[in-house]
Amino acid sequence: MFLVSSPALVIAQCKAGIVGAFPALGARTSQMLDEWLHSITEELARYNRQVGDRQAAPFAVNLVIHKTNARLASDLALCAKYQVPIVITSLGARPEVFQAIRAFHAMILHDVTTDSFARKAHERGVDGLIAVAAGAGGHAGSLSPFALVREIRAWYDGLLVLSGAIAHGASILAAQAVGADLAYIGSAFIAALESNASDRYKEMVLRSAADDILYTDFFTGVRGNYLKPSIVASGLDPDNLSSSKPSLMNFASERPQAWRDVWGCGQGIGIIKESQSAAQVVDRLESEYRAALSHLRGRVCA
Repeated sequence: MFLVSSPALVIAQCKAGIVGAFPALGARTSQMLDEWLHSITEELARYNRQVGDRQAAPFAVNLVIHKTNARLASDLALCAKYQVPIVITSLGARPEVFQAIRAFHAMILHDVTTDSFARKAHERGVDGLIAVAAGAGGHAGSLSPFALVREIRAWYDGLLVLSGAIAHGASILAAQAVGADLAYIGSAFIAALESNASDRYKEMVLRSAADDILYTDFFTGVRGNYLKPSIVASGLDPDNLSSSKPSLMNFASERPQAWRDVWGCGQGIGIIKESQSAAQVVDRLESEYRAALSHLRGRVCA
């Protein structure tokens, strides 16, 4: 149910000039996370030595800092060990965790789904906010990006990233137009060649659209967007899930077998029709962005 990533995908994204981010819990154990971080830091350091001025973008690790995450302390220690440059925190705004992250001088970006959560995170001194709007893959809010960004921008002039159904270059331009500094893109890379998503997961992404996404808190107690075909394949009826809400699961524990292949995905997947390398995805987004900007300028000047 977590966004699938891999060291290879993160490395490819950073080499392509964008921040490569992955969830710590995507590595199923802390030992595996150690191996991932070693691979990422070693390869990016080698790449930077070879290319000179054209350095790779930094990478980020997403930490679930809810108190039910039994792996938090060990994963945080690994982030410190490898001097992770950017840490994305979610499901809680805990000052003691932020203090531990600042100790190794990482930038802290915090996921927020409402204006009130944004205010709390800002008061506790994070370096930037990620507005997780409706349509984002996995854990997501329910607010329109137009509403959420403008509410935050009414009082906040710091770094603001927007997440939610962004899979096209024109959507990146729209994110900037509404007031975000950066766009956060996840689902567009699930089917990337370097992603360690299973072939079934990639196939579902390539053949699905926004209508194939279900917003529910059934699986973790936290609302998020999931692929309906993966729910069906796991033997569940997406239109008749139990109304009872489980308590937030221990993220370090084994997931119930019936939910093992329930996969998160954002509403922007309708335009993803082929599996490409991460560099090709970035090139596509940049081309679409430039075309949208040119089109907009033409309309303004007309």
